[in-house]
Order: sequence, then structure tokens, then C-alpha cells
Amino acid sequence: MDIIKVDAIDSTNTFLRDLNREKPFINSVCVIAREQLAGKGQMGTVWQSNPGENLTCSVFMKICGLGLMDQFYISIVVSLAVYDALNDIMMPKLSIKWPNDILSDRKKICGVLIENVVKNGSLLGAIIGIGMNINQTKFKELPQAGSVKQILGQSFEIEEVLALLIAKLEKRFSELKTSNFQYLKREYESHLFRKNKPSTFLDAKGDSFIGFIQSVTEEGRLQVLLEDEIIMDFDLKEIKLLY
Repeated sequence: MDIIKVDAIDSTNTFLRDLNREKPFINSVCVIAREQLAGKGQMGTVWQSNPGENLTCSVFMKICGLGLMDQFYISIVVSLAVYDALNDIMMPKLSIKWPNDILSDRKKICGVLIENVVKNGSLLGAIIGIGMNINQTKFKELPQAGSVKQILGQSFEIEEVLALLIAKLEKRFSELKTSNFQYLKREYESHLFRKNKPSTFLDAKGDSFIGFIQSVTEEGRLQVLLEDEIIMDFDLKEIKLLY
């Protein structure tokens, strides 16, 4: 995989997207930044990261033969790749907080932002923005954030973690085939944070309710068991899981 290293940049996702528009990538490409000035998270949030202390990167992965209706499987394999990488360095109590935050001991270690590259109704690739807290130990006004160093008590070389993550991404994307969908979905669901446990959610109006996470649909909607044994599907804009 080609790796581009930059010192400071607004957003690695934007940088990679613009680069691909100028000349479409033939192979996988990764851009890693020492500092992101305007890193993006899910739903328009800002990803906070101290310069030089964390892994902030974006990876373009080429995709062939995957229909638009199956694009949530990209999120599944990315989540599993990050999970695999953190598991290899012995991070404890790992889980995936739907759709693709990675937690260790209930602390958010990694956030993911995926932008699919689509042309004429076909998926050509995915730009995967990854923010992984490695050596940062203080997070201002972010009580749910944590880092590898906080939990394991030791510093890590960021580029070594990147090399491990890239290897896991390449392995998981090689499994991204229709014949593997059910296997990948089951594995993803087995790691879901608070699966089958009474959990508190907020709906789009800000009202709270109790439910049990059951699974995800093929489209990536979260299936929650409510009162009276009713199972409802929710997308990201409709529901927020509280810790």
C-alpha cells in the first residue's frame, strides 16, 4: 500500500478524496497526518486529537463487485479490522459501539468515518478515516474518551500501529464477498457494545427509552427489542445509545 505522510492537514479524508478526484487511484493508498486541523467524525462532529500523539489517517480501499445495497458491509469489515488490530496489542474488553466506534473497557479508543466512492451507481472504493487514540492521556470535556496508553500504561509507536492496522484492513477487505456476508455480520454482532443488555437510548426528539440491542439489518440499521416484545429498526439519525 502506498503511504503518504504529512505534517499538518485539515482533514485526511478530504485530502484523499481530492487526490482521487484529480487522478483516480488504482491501488490502495493511505495518508497519515501528524496533526489534523479539522478532523471529522460521525454526524458532522469534530475529532479532537493532540498533534503527534495519536493515529490520524485515511485509507482508500478499492472495491469490486459490491452493490450499493450492501455498503454497510464496508463498515462491518472496517470495524472488525480495527477490533483485530487493538486485540493484537492486548487491549482489554473490546467492543464495537454501533455503527463503528471501537471501545476498550467502555472508553472510546477509535472513531471511523467512511465515505464511499460511487460512480454511475457502482461502488469503486471507500475512503476510511480513522482516528485512534494512542498516546494521548488527557481529553478535555470528553469523559468517554480513552487511549491505548491510558489503558495499557505504555506508549506505542504510531507508525507500528498503522502497519498493523493496514494489515488487518487488507485481510478483512479480502473477505468482503457475498459468500462471507453472514459470517462477517455474525462476527460483527457478537462484538456489539451492550448487545442483549438493558440500555438507555435517546430518540430524535431527545426522549429516553430502554431497549435491548438485538442485531443489525443488512442495511446497517440497529434492531432494538422494546417493551411488549416489539423489535424496531433505527438508523443513525434516529437513535443515540447512551453509555
